Amino acid sequence: MAIKVRDFEVRFTRTKEERRQVRALRYAVFVEEEGASATEEQKNLREEYDSYDRFAEYLAVFHQGKVVGTYRIINRDAAEKMGGFYTESEFDISKIKKSGANIAEMSRACVDPAYRDNALVMRLLWVGLGEYIVRNKIGIVFGVASWAGTNPAMSAQAISYLYYNHLSPSRLRATVDTTKLVEGVNPKLTRMNILPEVFVDKAEAMRQMTPLVKGYLRINATFGRGVFIDKPFNSYDVFVMLQTKNMDAVYRKHFFGTDESFEGEDFELPSNFIQTLGKIITSPAKGAMRVVRSVFGFLLREDAADAEFIQDKPAEDEEEKAE
Repeated sequence: MAIKVRDFEVRFTRTKEERRQVRALRYAVFVEEEGASATEEQKNLREEYDSYDRFAEYLAVFHQGKVVGTYRIINRDAAEKMGGFYTESEFDISKIKKSGANIAEMSRACVDPAYRDNALVMRLLWVGLGEYIVRNKIGIVFGVASWAGTNPAMSAQAISYLYYNHLSPSRLRATVDTTKLVEGVNPKLTRMNILPEVFVDKAEAMRQMTPLVKGYLRINATFGRGVFIDKPFNSYDVFVMLQTKNMDAVYRKHFFGTDESFEGEDFELPSNFIQTLGKIITSPAKGAMRVVRSVFGFLLREDAADAEFIQDKPAEDEEEKAE
C-alpha cells in the first residue's frame, strides 16, 4: 500500500531507478556526510550498498518523485538467501532467530539533509514500517541504531542510560560479537555501562541520543547488550529490538483501535483486520476513507486529514538489488 500526504508518498520501491535513488541517498548520507568507507565502484556509481541489498526491500519516502527518506528491510526468507541478517555481522541474535516469531530487520535508515526539519518524512517512514508490520504479521523487528564516529565515550550518557533502563529481556537479548571487530579495535570499548549508574543524567542522555533512538524509545523498543564499533562505516552501533506486542499503549490504541490487540506471547491482529483494511482501501466511499485515516492518525497527527491510501502497484520483475 502507498500512503500519500500532499506531494509526499511512502511505499516500497517498484523500479530499478527508484532503488538506485535509495542507494544514492545512502551514499550521500553515510559516505559523504558521515565518513563511511566506499569501494572505487561505489564511488564511481555514487551509491552505497552491500551484499545484503540483493534481496532486501527498500521502504522509501518520495517527494515529487525524489527519494528523501528510506529504510532497508530484510525478512527471514531474504536472510536465508543471503546467509544471515546484516546485524549478525555485529551482534549475536541467535535468541531472536530461535523465538519462532515472524521477524524482520530494519537498517540503513536515513533522511535527506534538506528534509530533516520536516517531521513528516520520518513520520511517513514510521507509518510505512507500521503498515509492513501489519501486512506481514511481524512479531519482532530489529536492527541497529548508530552514532557517527568510532568513540562510544562521546555518547556515554545516552549509551549508559540505555544499558541501565532499556535492555531487552534476557530470553531475546542480542549481544555484541567482539569477534567481528576489525583489527585494532579494543573489545573493552564495546561495554555499554560506560558510566556508573549514579552518574547517568537522563536529560543529558536524551540530548546525546539521535532522533531515531528517541523514536524507538517512544514505542517501547529495547536494546541489546554491547556497542559495536564499525570502523569502516565510521559509526558505533547499538542493537534495537521491538516486540510489536509491546508497542506503546497509545500507539497501539490508535493503530488498531484497542489496547489489547497484542495480548499473548505472539503477535496477533484483531479478527479480520487485514481483510477489513483491504476492503476499506479499495472502497470508494468517503466514510471508509475517514476510517483509514484514523488508523494512521496517531503517527501523521496534523497531516492525517490530507492522507490518501492507494493500493500498491506490483514491483518490477527483477532480481537486481545492488549492481
